[in-house]
Amino acid sequence: MILTTTHSIEGFKINDYLGIVTGVSSVIKTSFSFKTEKNNALMSEVINKAKEEAFQNLKEHASNLKANAVVGIQLDMETEAGSYFFISVTGTAVNVL
Repeated sequence: MILTTTHSIEGFKINDYLGIVTGVSSVIKTSFSFKTEKNNALMSEVINKAKEEAFQNLKEHASNLKANAVVGIQLDMETEAGSYFFISVTGTAVNVL
């Protein structure tokens, strides 16, 4: 599956727009309250895993629509009450030729 932040894919033609798809991941961040180099590295690792989970959810939702690509992807990260963060990726599921 092709994933891109652009609204077109060079060398491909969008044949069908199938709908908006989203992938979400949330993580508790209370264990990273002290700013140390080790905690910063751990936090980066946790964020990267959460992003990967959100992208996997996005791909699964796109596959359920029989899409072979997602265009116009946007990533958003929100913090809730200082103890959770949420990562959301949204794009348009399409079929490309």
